[in-house]
Amino acid sequence: MLEVAGVILFALGIFVSLCLHEAGHMLTARAFGMKVTRFFIGYGPTLWSFRRGETEYGVKAIPAGAFVRIVGMIRDTDVAPADEARAMWRYPLWKRTTVMLAGCGTHVVFGVFLLWILFAFVPLPDAGRLQTEPVRVASVSGTASAAAAVGLAPGDVITAIDGSPVRGWDAMVAIVRASGGERVEVTFVHDGQMRTGAATLPVVDGAGMLGVTPVMPESTAGPIGGIGKAADQTVVMFEGVFDALRRFPEKVPALISALSGEERPADSPISVVGASRIGGELADQGEWAAFLLLLAALNLFYGVFNLLPVLPLDGGHIAVWWFERARFWVYAKLRRRDPGPVDYYRLMPVVYVAILLFAGITLLTVAADLVNPVTVQ
Repeated sequence: MLEVAGVILFALGIFVSLCLHEAGHMLTARAFGMKVTRFFIGYGPTLWSFRRGETEYGVKAIPAGAFVRIVGMIRDTDVAPADEARAMWRYPLWKRTTVMLAGCGTHVVFGVFLLWILFAFVPLPDAGRLQTEPVRVASVSGTASAAAAVGLAPGDVITAIDGSPVRGWDAMVAIVRASGGERVEVTFVHDGQMRTGAATLPVVDGAGMLGVTPVMPESTAGPIGGIGKAADQTVVMFEGVFDALRRFPEKVPALISALSGEERPADSPISVVGASRIGGELADQGEWAAFLLLLAALNLFYGVFNLLPVLPLDGGHIAVWWFERARFWVYAKLRRRDPGPVDYYRLMPVVYVAILLFAGITLLTVAADLVNPVTVQ
């Protein structure tokens, strides 16, 4: 039941990010004095709408994102593309570019916000505390281990070995490894009471072995400390996004093979369906930190992906506008007439190819996620 709720919650997070993308376009356009005629959540038949000022807001039947119509922007399908481009030409290039970038920017802002929430308020493993605090036992490896002979149990806190206080996992391990084959006394706290037990440490691979694993301490960075950690993680994730985009073509064969039942790599590309499924698994396992991390990573990916200079992506429109500006400068240098805006009708074959390519990739990843999904280990 919790897994289903996690799937729904993760899908809702993606849906919210798509709506924020369009809201970013709308709010920036309004700030620049552009006319926004429609802002709808979803697609298809209209379920409910109202008008406030010059803008109609509403909800449509298919919750697959959102859309905004800005007079003079390519998104306004009530105007022929060529006329639209001419209307848009009256706005400064930097304003048009900023409006388009705002959509991608909302993904980045939302992703960084999720990372800040994660580091500021969600308890996370703290390796630093593991090395500065007494070792709390998480598990004991079997009844034949030295730890079992000593009397250690999960939840106990090891405070000393052979009478010498120990703090930190690495410090304790160093003493244990150096004491292989020797009989040692272990002092520990069990149910609030101090106890001492002795056992001979077996030698494994030339080193002593006690047979325990530690409880990893957890901590939160707080609202201020979370800012720096979120920034650091954002840089790491951006590097991962660019690497994933660069390596995507070489991963397509493995996706196709996964449809026939072959083992699917853990780093295989996934669709929204697959991501939501993984989100559900993480929620079911109580891994909310990984849940937020995955949702943040997807938002950063969407933000970068939409900047690719390919129509109909936002980056494609920006590329066309800057090409128009460059062509205008060339014509002006040669003292020829103003070439005017690019005729989008002539770009439609390229747009159709891009749409078919994106649709094919989407169908391939969705099919792989349904037939041979990536699972949480």
